[in-house]
Amino acid sequence: MSSTVRRASVVAALGTLSLAVPLFGPLVASGFATLVAVAGFTVRRGRVFDVLALPADREDGRLNSLLAFVLAVVVLGSLVGATSLPWSIVIGVVVLVGYGDLSEAVAGIYTADRAVTAAAFCVGGGVAASVGQLLTHALNGGPISTVAPTAVFLGASGALAAAILRARLPRYDDPLVVVVTGGLCWLLWRLDPSISAPELALALGVMIALGYLSYALDTASVAGMLAGILLGLLTIVLGGWSWFAVLISFFGIGGLSTKFRYQEKRARGVAEGNDGARGSANVFSNSAIALVAVLGYAASDAGLLAVDSLLFQYAFAGAVATALGDTLSSEIGGVFPSPRLITTLEPVAPGTDGAVTWQGQVAGIAGITVVGAISLWLAAPIGPLGFGVIVVAGTVGILADSLFGATLEGNTLDNGSVNFCATLTGAVVAALLLAPLGIV
Repeated sequence: MSSTVRRASVVAALGTLSLAVPLFGPLVASGFATLVAVAGFTVRRGRVFDVLALPADREDGRLNSLLAFVLAVVVLGSLVGATSLPWSIVIGVVVLVGYGDLSEAVAGIYTADRAVTAAAFCVGGGVAASVGQLLTHALNGGPISTVAPTAVFLGASGALAAAILRARLPRYDDPLVVVVTGGLCWLLWRLDPSISAPELALALGVMIALGYLSYALDTASVAGMLAGILLGLLTIVLGGWSWFAVLISFFGIGGLSTKFRYQEKRARGVAEGNDGARGSANVFSNSAIALVAVLGYAASDAGLLAVDSLLFQYAFAGAVATALGDTLSSEIGGVFPSPRLITTLEPVAPGTDGAVTWQGQVAGIAGITVVGAISLWLAAPIGPLGFGVIVVAGTVGILADSLFGATLEGNTLDNGSVNFCATLTGAVVAALLLAPLGIV
């Protein structure tokens, strides 16, 4: 057994002690946590130290990683009494990180493929989180069948979020992963997602298949694949399949457009890095506003926000239309000569921030129109006037992207921040147009 697997096994076993809460009560569980914390503080050498210490712990001469992990669990647990956070989520997140890490370590013995080890983390952590939540409900005498779909949804969402965070953070930051993942699962639980087991199975199956396809076609990195799966899953469960159809138009068409005459774009210095495979940062910079709109819609539907849910639906479509329009204008327009700076219309070199071509603008508006057409076709509240709103919002969004690029990118904002601001612009314009046009 490798040292990585050995440590992961011990941490997973310690995480299982969180089930002491429903078994014996919070007081006994806090005693276990105190013992583990004391061990982390006092054990500085010997067999236990060798098994549990990360490289940074060896430099410090103390099991700080274990102490931080216990502190993260205590922070989450302390919120249970003061807020609506249930113990089932706290326990689910603790075993998620523990058994996800163990699954990843075991997979790492057999392969160095990052996609396989990340999948192992998601499967092992997701299953552990689901089982942990269901065991907590069972030990508290609650029903299992009625909460099972929600438990699996939270487990899968939490595992994907944790895997994305771990891809961007060092191992020493697992406690931060625990807290952030716990907060996300709590938020999703508060939104009271309503989905049947067959629908959830279909949603997971579709997203896993599409995620793998994006990775196999080199349109997404491992982290980008995980981010896409998470965003798609949340959109399906909280918004619906019509929302997902709008979102997938961006991922599908936008991802394939990066491969359009890629070598030519690389020679011109305007190609997407990493051979066109988009990472999680790119996915979230283009989709964060759309995700906020989905969460806002679900919060409105659950009675947590006193805002017309239709505003969020249009904001979602406006953000996605902007994202797809911007991607197509960049990826298609990048292969044509004579780009001009949008602020002065002066000829500039290819790849200059804020540079546009008329061919790229036409491609961008075509992508925006596709998003509007899908929304008109599949989303019942959106009629012909709503289609026009989405097209206008997306067009304003891609123009804003070029303006931000010409004036702010490089000195004030990076490319991801420009994409975020552009999609925010598209979403806000779509929402603001509704009242004057009498749609809401």
